[in-house]
Amino acid sequence: MNRSFMNDEVFIKNGFRISTDQTLLDFDMIYRYLDNESYWAKGIPEETLRKAIKNSLCFGVYKQNKQVGLARVITDKATFAYICDVFILHDHRGLGLSKWLMQTIVNHPELQGFRRWSLATADAHGLYKQFGFNEIIRPERWMEIFTPYKPV
Repeated sequence: MNRSFMNDEVFIKNGFRISTDQTLLDFDMIYRYLDNESYWAKGIPEETLRKAIKNSLCFGVYKQNKQVGLARVITDKATFAYICDVFILHDHRGLGLSKWLMQTIVNHPELQGFRRWSLATADAHGLYKQFGFNEIIRPERWMEIFTPYKPV
């Protein structure tokens, strides 16, 4: 595993690369996937996604300079992190990239010592349990305002 170019972390494994360099992100591919293929962000406005990416620690997954996956981490870098928008494109699934992406995130030097990590998933419980995630112990303490995106 290799790392660090300036302030952007780079990790290399089996011909794939994970980088936190936002200038490498393929916004069009990310937007297409989230808007058309994800169950959690259908209808997300482009400007909303641009703002979300800009204000998050993003982990892009690349094969020969072509982006094939993403995870966003929303964090104060001191106490809390929320992992979201995790995906690997269909053609690159089954190669262990999601597991490697999660390993990279939870071991990232800027994301250590948190009191709480959080995420939501409908179908990847097995992946996240490998990294210590469990169902919320006291869901009655959690509240939310949920406003789904309206397809344009």
